[in-house]
Amino acid sequence: MRLTQITHHDLDGYGAATLVAAYAEPARIVHVPRYGDVGPVVDDELKRLGKTKAAEMVLITDLGIEEPTIAFLRRFAAMNRKRDPEAQHRLVVLDHHTSSIDQMRRQNLEPKADAENPRLSRFDLGDPAVTVLIDENASATKMVATHRALFATREADPARAGDLALLVASVDALDLWRKEDPHFPGGFALDEIFWDNVGTLVPVGHPAHDPFIARLLLEATAKLRTGATPAELERAVPAIRGAIVDALMRDEPDDDATLTTRQRMARALARSDALFHALPDGTLLSFALDAGTFQRVSDLVMASGRAKRLVNVQRAGTLSFRSIDGTALDGARLFRGGGHQDAAGGKLPSGTAFSLSDAVAQVEPVLNPPKSAAADSPFAALKNWKG
Repeated sequence: MRLTQITHHDLDGYGAATLVAAYAEPARIVHVPRYGDVGPVVDDELKRLGKTKAAEMVLITDLGIEEPTIAFLRRFAAMNRKRDPEAQHRLVVLDHHTSSIDQMRRQNLEPKADAENPRLSRFDLGDPAVTVLIDENASATKMVATHRALFATREADPARAGDLALLVASVDALDLWRKEDPHFPGGFALDEIFWDNVGTLVPVGHPAHDPFIARLLLEATAKLRTGATPAELERAVPAIRGAIVDALMRDEPDDDATLTTRQRMARALARSDALFHALPDGTLLSFALDAGTFQRVSDLVMASGRAKRLVNVQRAGTLSFRSIDGTALDGARLFRGGGHQDAAGGKLPSGTAFSLSDAVAQVEPVLNPPKSAAADSPFAALKNWKG
């Protein structure tokens, strides 16, 4: 069964994704930075699932449950009831926010206490294919480990068992702010490593992004397991990151190990079809590349002749344009921006973007507005003719 995970864009959300990948093969992982963005994400997912013929599973982790999510749960259950039994989707929600229980109660969904864990609440949506669990005493990462039977298709690599267990304990201590827990310092160090690296080399949404971050977290945890202090771990991160890039670039034809990791990854990203969406005017749009990487990638793409203009959209809604034909500023001006002829920036009207497809939906109509029916009329050229 195809698995899609929707999870929070923080250490606990990525910890949960790392654990899921240890026990299954997610087809897609969607990271949501703000709880306010959950509504559009799950709405898109519901539309997609309504069109699919085969049964799929959606796993939602570490996203506080608010009204839009509850509406999604009910609409999911209603949609599922209309599908053939063998084509019914499965939905698993693992959350740990107390406020989520409050929100569920406001929508007349009362929790049912678990007999073995009094802090675990279960909710009945009237569909046995929908499982909603909220555990106030566990991080999402720990919940994934505890309830993996709900989605697992394999056992984890035995060689990684110790690292996975320590990752769970460290993230759990950090996310619940248990400062007295001996795992808290390690969790704090992992949190710093996560934020320093989550957006720098491989952007969110790229196929290599989650494997990159998962391996980084596990390799860092392995250092902790062998007794490294947070300071020693911090100093070891560049070597860990370099080894991961070595593995990623092993089959790249023009890799140059004498370059920095960012320069090496930029070469691979510049050739990646998955990174870009081509707009009708030939502009290539990317999502969530950090500023330094986008500069290198855009230079390489334009030098190769693949495009004359690129635009990168950040989660925060900022846009960066680069060009070799003087049109970067033209694009930025359409988004209340400015700058140089070939390097300029602007801001999305909505303020944020949560995915490549969302960025495309906001940028394309502005850069390439659809023609009106009148413009295609054979009489359009005569409109202003005075004869």
